[in-house]
Amino acid sequence: MVRPSISSTWCAALVLTLTLAAGAARAADTVLQINAFPNAKALPLHAGIAKGIFEKRGLKLELELTEGATAQRQGFAAGKYQIVHSAIDNAVYNIEVGKLDNVVLSGGDQGMNEFFVQGDIKTFADLRGRTLVVDATNTAYALQVKKILAQHGLKEGDYTIKSVGAGVFRLKAMMEDKANAGGILNLPFTVQAEVAGMRSLGRTTDLLGPYQGAGAYAMRDWAMKNRETLERYLASYIEAVRYVRDPANRADNIATLMDKLKLPRTIAERTYELLLNPEFGFTPDAKFLPEGYRNLMVLRAEVESKQATPNSGERYVDLSYYNNAMKLVGR
Repeated sequence: MVRPSISSTWCAALVLTLTLAAGAARAADTVLQINAFPNAKALPLHAGIAKGIFEKRGLKLELELTEGATAQRQGFAAGKYQIVHSAIDNAVYNIEVGKLDNVVLSGGDQGMNEFFVQGDIKTFADLRGRTLVVDATNTAYALQVKKILAQHGLKEGDYTIKSVGAGVFRLKAMMEDKANAGGILNLPFTVQAEVAGMRSLGRTTDLLGPYQGAGAYAMRDWAMKNRETLERYLASYIEAVRYVRDPANRADNIATLMDKLKLPRTIAERTYELLLNPEFGFTPDAKFLPEGYRNLMVLRAEVESKQATPNSGERYVDLSYYNNAMKLVGR
């Protein structure tokens, strides 16, 4: 009988030890519940999970996609999610109205928003007496609707606001019933609306100026107690945004959009092109936009019953986590 050599036995033991250690490391991954919207903005999360970007930093994401802002806010308040990706205005609402002590952690984009209307509508004046669809009536892009219409001489009462949920449901409502005259849509729904013969009356950043749209936020107490985990998460997210914005990964990202959002290739390709535009799509490295945030606070103070004041927002943001995350990934 041939006996195994000491060296071969040692090598086999080493392999077994490393295998067990790797399995233990995977078992010890930190699990995070993340909530986001079912639109193109979730692409870095989908890509980061699929490509192991979060796993590389010891994180396992349990991603849930919300039906709308109200459901997201309720789930967050109930502790279902540690980190939320959403319109930052929702974080302000949580503080000013919901009395939750959450904190804004990063940026993401300026909204990727356009004001789309049915094809027979030529101007904002044509929306008098018509119905407009929004997510929640009291936050984020619904406030943009009200401000834009006010700029064009339409006050509340001159039109009807209907809450239907996230962008996918706003587009569906406009597609299925032309009585739903318009609403603010983001990617990929703007591309789909245009293909369906609807008309854009302009991008919201052109109509209202810079705006801090989506970003990440968490409860302040959780963030403070889990700083190291949170910074690893933000570092991973930044890397995922870089992966998405790298044209070399175009084919993979288009395939992900097609799979996760059930898009035809032509829609996914056009959506991806727009996502790469830093003035409309993803902000490089999910950078927070101070001027856009100031405009957000001014808009909420003006439109939504004085539920915020323009100078109250500074204490709602803590970018120290983001800045440390940037050190982890390198500039």
